[in-house]
Amino acid sequence: MSFKHALSVLAAGSLGASTALAQSGSPQVGSPAPSFQGVTGDGDPVSLEDLRGKTVVLYFYPKDDTPGCTLEAKGFRDLAEAFQAAGAVVLGVSRDSPESHRKFRKKHDLNFGLISDPDGRIHDAYRAFKEGSIFGRTAMGVDRSTFVIGPDGTLLREWRSVNPSGHAEEVLRFVQGIRKTAP
Repeated sequence: MSFKHALSVLAAGSLGASTALAQSGSPQVGSPAPSFQGVTGDGDPVSLEDLRGKTVVLYFYPKDDTPGCTLEAKGFRDLAEAFQAAGAVVLGVSRDSPESHRKFRKKHDLNFGLISDPDGRIHDAYRAFKEGSIFGRTAMGVDRSTFVIGPDGTLLREWRSVNPSGHAEEVLRFVQGIRKTAP
């Protein structure tokens, strides 16, 4: 079920409170990561295929310039040199527009790309959505998630329902561990 379809079904009220929805069909660690194509806030095209040979940290967040999303983005920003030294490329993904991404990057001096996914295709491929409740109504929202993809395109690790505080450090430790164990 696509993100857009899930939203419309929930809006109509015909989908029960199933938390399995967000996880069904999820990419599996050890399997090829779902391919993606998108455009950054700077208008640059980016795809998983273009990043072959590099470790990719792909993190999904709900909304530009909100408290938790800003905290998470600043965590990745502050560790950018360490991620680079470990051979990793960090990319954030949200449904915000490229213009929103440009403003967010500039305001917080972010030093990595933000992919605009307005139709939710990348979110859907990674099952980066979950059912939640707001004001007593059930709705689909973004599951703050992070995926580490190896240089060969294999999904190496995933984190779901991330707490943004300290998360970038945890991901960095994992990425650094890959470098140490690589042949």
